[in-house]
Order: sequence, then structure tokens, then C-alpha cells
Amino acid sequence: MSAGTLISLEEYLRTSYSPDREFRDGVLVERNVGDNSHAELQSLLATYINRRRKQWHVLAYTELRIKVRGDWYPIPDVCVYPLPKPEERYPSQPPLLWIEILSPDDRMRDVWAKAEELLKCGVRYVWIIDPVTLASELQTAQGPLPVPEKTLRLPDSPIVIPLAEVMEE
Repeated sequence: MSAGTLISLEEYLRTSYSPDREFRDGVLVERNVGDNSHAELQSLLATYINRRRKQWHVLAYTELRIKVRGDWYPIPDVCVYPLPKPEERYPSQPPLLWIEILSPDDRMRDVWAKAEELLKCGVRYVWIIDPVTLASELQTAQGPLPVPEKTLRLPDSPIVIPLAEVMEE
């Protein structure tokens, strides 16, 4: 990720960017945007989760600006909130699940550092997925959890997401 322009929080929140950018410590931060496999997985994941929203009592969002702390508004590829859904335009409550789909330009040490910070700010789970191989890892405050058979089983939750099935739907 490369750093961009110094900007006020107020200006950031009232401005649309294409592609959207994150806000961190007064600076616009460019996001590595995905390619075809990234966009496909992002769309299919959100659809898969939202089709089960009543069963799981959750709602999935794509590319939602989230106020993780006062000076940091990162944007997940997909995030999952328990119901009732957040009412704020830019939620300040962390999501239950933050999903990062790797882009070709992502560096794993940056993705892991971001995941660690998100967990410290109250996100319970960060799921990092390679959209080409569907290999993934689930980061938690207690450390990484395995994702066997490319199927996420969110602890203490009815949420089960088999990536092979997501891709077939």
C-alpha cells in the first residue's frame, strides 16, 4: 500500500474515491485493488453469507468504511456484522468477521500487520484468503486458527463457509 494525500477526516468522509481509499492518521491510503478472481470471490462471499443472514443472524457488507478508531477508517473486502445491523453511516463497532481477499500486489507482512491491529481494535476474527488457491487463515487475538478443507468454521457461531461451495453457487 502506498500513502497518499494529507487530508482532514471531515473531507475524507464527505468525499468519494474511485477506487475507495482508507484514512489513517490524516493520510489517504491507497488500497491494492483486486483483479477478476478477487472481485469474483468478494461478490460470491457476500452473496453466500447474506443468503444465510436469517439463519446466522448476520449481515455481510462489501467495502464498508469502518471507524476502527478515531484516526483510522480501514475498508474490508467483506465484513460480517451480527444483527441488528449497525445504524451508523460508518460503523464504529467492529464487525464480527473481517475478510481480506489478497490482491496480486499485497505483501503478506502488511496484511498480517493490519490483521493484528484490527484484532487489537476489537475485531474478533480476520479471515485472509488467497482468491486463486482458496488457501486461507483465520487470525484471532489468541493466534491463528486452521481453516481445514478450505472451510471456515467460525468459533462460537453457526457460521460455516466452505469456499468450494461458495465458488459453485
